[in-house]
Amino acid sequence: MGKLLSQIHQPQDLQKLKSSQLKELAAEIREEIITTVSKTGGHLASSLGTVELTIALHLTFNSPKDKLVWDVGHQAYAHKLLTGRQQAFHSLRQYGGLAGFPRRKESPHDVVDAGHSSTSISIALGLAKGRDLSGTNESVVAIIGDGSMGGGMAFEALNHAGQLKTDLLVVLNDNEMSISRNVGALSQYLTRLRTDPTLNRARDDFDLLLQKLPGGPAMMRLAERLKGSIKYLVVPGMLFEEMGFTYLGPVDGHNIQALRRALVDASHRKGPVLLHVVTRKGKGYKPAEEQPDCFHGVGPFSIQTGKPKQISFMPTYTDVFSETLVRLAEENGRICAVTAAMPEGTGLKSFRERFPKRFFDVGIAEQHAVTFAAGLALAGEKPVVAIYSTFLQRAFDQLVHDVCLSALPVVFAVDRAGLVGEDGQTHHGILDLSYLRQLPNMTVACPANLRELQMMLKSAFLWNSPVAIRYPRGAGEDDPYARLEEIPILNKGEARQILAGKRGAIFAVGSAVSLAQQVAGQLAQEGHAVPKVIDARFVKPLDERLLLWAQKAGFVLTVEENVLSGGFGGAVLEFFQQNQLFLPVRCVALPDRFVTHGPVSLLRKECGLSAENVKEAFLDLERSYEISRR
Repeated sequence: MGKLLSQIHQPQDLQKLKSSQLKELAAEIREEIITTVSKTGGHLASSLGTVELTIALHLTFNSPKDKLVWDVGHQAYAHKLLTGRQQAFHSLRQYGGLAGFPRRKESPHDVVDAGHSSTSISIALGLAKGRDLSGTNESVVAIIGDGSMGGGMAFEALNHAGQLKTDLLVVLNDNEMSISRNVGALSQYLTRLRTDPTLNRARDDFDLLLQKLPGGPAMMRLAERLKGSIKYLVVPGMLFEEMGFTYLGPVDGHNIQALRRALVDASHRKGPVLLHVVTRKGKGYKPAEEQPDCFHGVGPFSIQTGKPKQISFMPTYTDVFSETLVRLAEENGRICAVTAAMPEGTGLKSFRERFPKRFFDVGIAEQHAVTFAAGLALAGEKPVVAIYSTFLQRAFDQLVHDVCLSALPVVFAVDRAGLVGEDGQTHHGILDLSYLRQLPNMTVACPANLRELQMMLKSAFLWNSPVAIRYPRGAGEDDPYARLEEIPILNKGEARQILAGKRGAIFAVGSAVSLAQQVAGQLAQEGHAVPKVIDARFVKPLDERLLLWAQKAGFVLTVEENVLSGGFGGAVLEFFQQNQLFLPVRCVALPDRFVTHGPVSLLRKECGLSAENVKEAFLDLERSYEISRR
């Protein structure tokens, strides 16, 4: 750890440093972030871009009395280092260690648990009005990126803040990036503000010109009308000014002294203020500066080369989805792909390169992505919305109202389903089976392997209804490319029997299928009767034929990587109850709580979803079944 950084135990310690030492401190913070993330993985480029901004914020404001609300929070590593977490920083994203995002239980300087974008202004505005109601005087600052600013919720909050006119500072961190390059009209607008030098002088020059106009009241009224007509053309930040904000900037986000002056100026102004700060994502580490999208979220890597330390040559579910979609789109010119600012993460980069006219990146706007896809479907296209499970939940009403109500044939490729590891509680996809299963007209499919993913994706375009295909992060256990020439068609709801055991049955979906097979193998090795193992493949509709047949097995265990409430096990129980099949059933699923960060294997064990946990649940159910028969 650097000499200056080791002296900073709380943000107030920054006041002890000379102005000439702040640049050196920024370099030490960057070195600490790069060194740590090279070992732990994490969000590197975004945090490197906000080092000077973080220093300036903590020099200007008195946290935790003053509230700093980080949007998403993946850019807050420097904030963690300056707020008493230096000694624990090596544990970043490790099980039992620091989270990769702000966490209230970690520090009073973390105002809110975060991990999703476009929420900070709403939180900050609520804090500001709470301050007004209680009569206190703390400052409230929202720090939001230009990618997140494109989200609809951010504009809803801006609109409300302009109406309330309370004191609030929004710092717009403009680095031209979200995870990938930003898209849309707002991005183009900010680029114009950032790059046109004439706009930076326009406001002062225009006001000075009006002051010099001769004449009486009539000329002054004319001047005001002239100002109202022309200011849209020459005054920077008019979009925000018209929403009720005072716009300041753009300011060099890597010049600490300029940032401090701008922050002090902003803090002295009444009402809502937006400070436009221009930064460079990946600042200070050449590989991250050159490829900020690749260094948005990284695993452990070599600092010297920037290359990953571990490279897997096994195809991932995302890889197979990507290649299969391109293959199907070559055969069907109606297939379109939609993403919410994540073409790389969801595997749509290849589709974008191959079919640019049929690819749509809507920015960080999941609600719009879903409803836009509904419009494509109404126009006769075959849209696929590729999206992470944890982000799809942001568009729940659009699923209900815009897709399922009209039974539109939109395919949802739901990536990162289940436990995802070190990103933690805001990114685990553990709720989707519950919220998707309740939707009328929705088909919910869960491939157990890569081959099934291909089968489901091809079949989904033939079912002519809303379909969600839910698959996990990481590599599959099979390699479809080695032997699959033609993708088979799958009947909707069709399960498959993997193992024809003699005692009991295990019904599993998705990633839990391999777990069920492992448990069956262990039971056999230990001399127990081997159960039937069923890959359900669908949560909705269920394979009623196999479920009716399951009563011959005597008892049923369900296994899924989703919360228990409303999930696959619940669907099986409901079916048995509705059909008056009163046989012993036990459901193994994730507990009713948010799950921390750490290696997936360790998290599964903690949550009762390891092979040993499932085996014990099966044996306990078997014992109960035997007792009931006596």
